Amino acid sequence: MDPTHRGPEQYGRDNDGFGEGPGRRRPARDQLTPDPGHPTPPQARVVRLISGEYLLTVNPVDGSEVELCPPGEQPGPPARRTAAGRADRERATAPPVPPGPPAPQLPLLERTQERERLVRLLAQGRSVRLTGPAGSGRTALLDAVAADCADLAPDGVVRLNGYKRTATDLLYGLFEAVHESPLHRPDRAGLLEKVRSIGAVVLLDDLEFGGAALEELLDATPECAFLFATVPDVAAPTTESHLEEVFLAGLGRSAAVDLLERAVERPLTEEEANWAGDLWFESEGLPLRFVQAGALLRQRDMLRTDPEAYGVFGGGDGRPAEVPFGYDQDVDGVHIPLPSLGEGAAPAPLLASRLSASARDTLRFAVALGGEVPHQAHLPALIGDTHADAALGELAGCGLLSPVGPRYRLAAGVVTQLEAAGYGEDATDRARTAAQHYAWWAGHPSVTPERVTAEGDAVVAAMAQLVPGDGAGQTSVAVLLARSASPAFAAGLHWGAWERALRIGQEAARLAGEVAEEAYFHHELGVLALLAGNPDRARAELETSIGMRGALADKSGAVAGRRALALVADRAGGPLPVVLTPPGDELPVPRTEEAPTSPIRATPSVTQTLSGPYEAAATVISPQGTPKAAGAAGKGRFALLAGARRNLVATAAGVLLTGVLGTVVALGLTSGDDDVQGNQDVTTEQSRSQDDGEDEVPADSPADGSTPGGASPSGSASTPGPSGGAITPSGSGTPSPDPSGPSGSPSSDTPSNGKPSSHKPSASHKPSDSPTTPKPTGPTASPTDTGSPTPTDTATEPEPSSPDTSDSAGGPSSSSSSSSPSAAASAESSPSAA
Repeated sequence: MDPTHRGPEQYGRDNDGFGEGPGRRRPARDQLTPDPGHPTPPQARVVRLISGEYLLTVNPVDGSEVELCPPGEQPGPPARRTAAGRADRERATAPPVPPGPPAPQLPLLERTQERERLVRLLAQGRSVRLTGPAGSGRTALLDAVAADCADLAPDGVVRLNGYKRTATDLLYGLFEAVHESPLHRPDRAGLLEKVRSIGAVVLLDDLEFGGAALEELLDATPECAFLFATVPDVAAPTTESHLEEVFLAGLGRSAAVDLLERAVERPLTEEEANWAGDLWFESEGLPLRFVQAGALLRQRDMLRTDPEAYGVFGGGDGRPAEVPFGYDQDVDGVHIPLPSLGEGAAPAPLLASRLSASARDTLRFAVALGGEVPHQAHLPALIGDTHADAALGELAGCGLLSPVGPRYRLAAGVVTQLEAAGYGEDATDRARTAAQHYAWWAGHPSVTPERVTAEGDAVVAAMAQLVPGDGAGQTSVAVLLARSASPAFAAGLHWGAWERALRIGQEAARLAGEVAEEAYFHHELGVLALLAGNPDRARAELETSIGMRGALADKSGAVAGRRALALVADRAGGPLPVVLTPPGDELPVPRTEEAPTSPIRATPSVTQTLSGPYEAAATVISPQGTPKAAGAAGKGRFALLAGARRNLVATAAGVLLTGVLGTVVALGLTSGDDDVQGNQDVTTEQSRSQDDGEDEVPADSPADGSTPGGASPSGSASTPGPSGGAITPSGSGTPSPDPSGPSGSPSSDTPSNGKPSSHKPSASHKPSDSPTTPKPTGPTASPTDTGSPTPTDTATEPEPSSPDTSDSAGGPSSSSSSSSPSAAASAESSPSAA
């Protein structure tokens, strides 16, 4: 109801008849004020960022758009963080402090020798690989080394975590830790250039790769000294890495008992000391086991001193809702014995049974997510308890959590122990609940991409647990989560999680039959491949997306895909090929008057191409020499490249060049044949009579003994003519006759005026050896052939009894065959030519 103008608005009635008087209208609502009855849908979060030479616009609706970055929007060189800036970033990326009373601060025992050796090697600029089993205290040792190496390098100490990270992810993490460049992600070349100049001590926990990938990381950062903390199962580095190896073993018995006393914050009894000795022997001195054992003893002390404390761990009535392990009752009251040796070696179920219901639900969600613990801000919504965020402090105080970058996950071995205790029975339902919550949260406009990125591993784990899924709607929930979270991962520059979310979402959409969503994921994968420098993968993904969206009549999505595909084709580079197609298969090419922007290579033999079965109709295919295009070339049908405008201009220019060249050569052919073969004895002064053409043999083949395309006997260079003959340029621009004819004497029937005689030659005259050669035109024209008259050949009739027929290579009907090299070859091999 409007507070100013009262009336039954909630029922859809007007206010004109309720106290406002006749003719009075309620003022129109402000356009900027949302209507309570019709809430405005949330706006899509569109983020523009720069990746290398590209400008990426993250569009959650139709798909991300990528284009070349305009010159004015290119960012400047990234600024290096100062010492204060690095400290602020380290505090911001640290895991949150769990609520509740602080846990006891445990010292680093029996690690002095390893600590001093690591600091000494790092001070010398050498990289070290610290290997130890899970739970051996590698993270605590790295914390101590970080405090000792704070002033060794100009860029300070950089803390990274390699859990589910590749070498490329770690390089970008190192770049971001040292440089401040918001919304800017350099390409591969720019990244290598920037990290090569970084000089820092890099402490990398939970390394998961070795071999060539580790060698690549070391080669890219020659000015950094690394301390890699890993487990023995990870692949060893190559021999070229030259890494120092330091193995981290368990604690001694006395140090283990001392650690347990510090965790309990009191001296141990004799019974507890013996129990601690047995636990040390079974666990090989791993510090994590004694931290958890100290939590067991603290719970036992609390239960022994206050039996009503079961209300904290159970239903609140003084009795536990679920009888915990080790609970016993006799006539003397509550007796809590020491845990057994098996319970001390695998203490997670016993510790969890003595926690609150919210903490146990948190453990079930963590098991469902593969060990990832949701952030404490999400626990009230997931569990349904407003005070569920305190559960994180309970789990951390029991040693069930381990810090991983800016978040927590279950400690080593806890997932396996809880699954054996039945904490994973409803894992699918809880994963679906978490996925639905994260889908709503990640797509909300008020949530920044940085917050989604910090929760990235839990989000990806939630959707991964649902694919493939047998339950109804599981894959659809995974599609919804991937659709909501992937734009945030892209905008937050966490592209490793972006790619994993896209691939999981694409598989989930395929299983669920959601074609529109599958097309979206293919489009995003194509854009990501283009930004990563993989054009082949980008082309395949984008073509698949365009095909799906075309089938769905999704015009806006198809346009976005075609734009990205055109950019892929444009950035692939290479000359534009000109392909000749059979007649009837030509594709119309738009005419243009612009000059070509790229060179077009002409075919080696234009005359043979034009006279063969292929016409001069050029079709331009994609400049990439892909096998698909090569296979299409064999069939003679190609699709016109729908790409950038400059490719179209080059296409039209190539077609125009081919057409002009073919026209010039064709004119040369037709003009030469008419002058030589059909009109050999006809001039402008006289007409040809009927008796002149029956016994006449045209002299279209050279009679001077020169070979087609070769040199004349006199040593002057000859130029092949359009019909296969030779043109011998002279100083006056006219062909010089050969001094010897077929009979060995020059002809004397040519008058001095250059015109042939009008009478019929006698049988005693031999054919003239003056070749009839048209004026060179087109590409074969000489610069000196300007304005000179072309002499006409004197056609003579050979003797009937003479076996010499030097013009056997040509005839009145050999206009097309005279231009082929085979006709010239037959003329050379004939006996008359010899």
